[in-house]
Amino acid sequence: MVAEAPEYALPQRQVVRRRRPRGQRAAAESPRKRPLDEAFPGEAEGRGGEEGAALKIDAPATAAGTGAEALPEYRSQAIKGQKFEYLDHTADVQCHAWGADLPEAFANVGLAMYNYMTPIKGITVDESLSRSFEAEGHDLQSLLFNFMDELLFVFHTEFFVARRLRVTKLDRESWTIEAKAEGGKFSRDLHECGTEVKAITYSAMQILESPTEAEVFVIVDI
Repeated sequence: MVAEAPEYALPQRQVVRRRRPRGQRAAAESPRKRPLDEAFPGEAEGRGGEEGAALKIDAPATAAGTGAEALPEYRSQAIKGQKFEYLDHTADVQCHAWGADLPEAFANVGLAMYNYMTPIKGITVDESLSRSFEAEGHDLQSLLFNFMDELLFVFHTEFFVARRLRVTKLDRESWTIEAKAEGGKFSRDLHECGTEVKAITYSAMQILESPTEAEVFVIVDI
């Protein structure tokens, strides 16, 4: 299942902070934010590629989900044909993504995070930068948190942005996830600058499933 990467209007504010240990969120937040072109002066050039997508793969089916609160109205801000959107949240942003199954929803929320920092439609794929991701947890929420934290870590350390992301394994017995990503390196000279995501949070995280669909809500610290 292939989806066009959206052209999403991004806020032009940003905070510059040293990368914190993965999985940790700062206790204090600054009201000043600065664009990515100041926070991340990438130097690598992008190379030729294809359209971005989150791809569906098979995974163990279950109708159970996490998150006790009723779903709000959603998908009103999604670009036609896309499977993620951004919902307003005090000081931070909530990424909402969905798919035919949980692996696709997890992949799409990862793309949503990257797209908030720079529109992934503008990232050209460098095949030499294709990479694999692995994460583990003790339940679905910790698995999603750690998966997104791995995706964010390579942006902070290598400026890597995925344009295509595919979850190849999601094991609910061992609580492990594996994924493949294709993309390129962010450069302020080549790419539009959005807002840096500083950390993933558990705040109001929801993972919901039905026999035919899955969706996730994740608030990220900006």
